[in-house]
Amino acid sequence: MVQTSTIVAATVGTIATGFVAYAVYFDHKRRTDPTFRKQLKKESKRQARAAKEEAEAHTIRQRQAISAAVEEAKEEGFPTDVEEKEAYFMQEVARGESLSGEGVHSTQTKYYRSDTSSGTDNVEAALCFYKALKVYPQPSDLISIYDKTVPKPVLDILAEMIAADSGLNVGPFASGSGSDSGIPSVGLD
Repeated sequence: MVQTSTIVAATVGTIATGFVAYAVYFDHKRRTDPTFRKQLKKESKRQARAAKEEAEAHTIRQRQAISAAVEEAKEEGFPTDVEEKEAYFMQEVARGESLSGEGVHSTQTKYYRSDTSSGTDNVEAALCFYKALKVYPQPSDLISIYDKTVPKPVLDILAEMIAADSGLNVGPFASGSGSDSGIPSVGLD
């Protein structure tokens, strides 16, 4: 009578031998067959092209979402009274901090969101910081603070939002060297 452990060992050995045999065959075919190499190269290029197209499509979708968010924020309007502006500013900065996982005015140890956080949180956080920037009396000073405290992914999205809003005057950053698009040069290394 054959024991179960013997059957399991024989099965695992057969599977491992088959895998090694396929790897040796594939390597031999790759080294010696020029048409096989060409086929592998074509497949590799096709996959790279598909990945590049997907990344470009994602970038376009994100830019459209950013533009839509900026337009929606403009349509909602911004407070005009000084006290309302101050309260609105504090509310939006607090929301942006919580969405980005970063304490802008915090003196405690800062932490960043993990890579598993969704990009929509970053867009929402950037939108909050953008709204706060719209009501701040000196936007260029606030951009300097954002540069030091806001996580880079959120800061990059915020820069795109600033570029999408032609009515936002960011002071010396808009006319700085090498910046003809109105995008602030801080934090975009």
